[in-house]
Amino acid sequence: MNVKTRALTALSTGLLLFGLVACGGSDSGDSAAKGGSGSEAAEGGDPVEKPLTGEAKQKAEAAALAAFPGTVVKSEEDAENPGTYAVEIKKKDGSEIEVYLDPKTYKVLKTKNEEGDEDGS
Repeated sequence: MNVKTRALTALSTGLLLFGLVACGGSDSGDSAAKGGSGSEAAEGGDPVEKPLTGEAKQKAEAAALAAFPGTVVKSEEDAENPGTYAVEIKKKDGSEIEVYLDPKTYKVLKTKNEEGDEDGS
């Protein structure tokens, strides 16, 4: 690829990601009007977790999959453990595991299986 093609590809990808992020807000209205910000509890009492995007999403998912091969179900900033990323993986045996990562180093801090037992790895 030449420099112009790369620049156009990067620009169009950036615009697409910006549009997806801008349109991907809450489908239930303004969270501030309900007394909650991005990391506070939603109507049902569960914390609202912001999905990972861009380079953070790619790196977090790659690190989690390297430790636990399978398929990514979702990746997000974890509201229950502020300052960590959480990647949920469906392993090849069908079980699911949530992998908590340091957002600076992408190292696994701990895990939680589907039943909610913390492995601490």
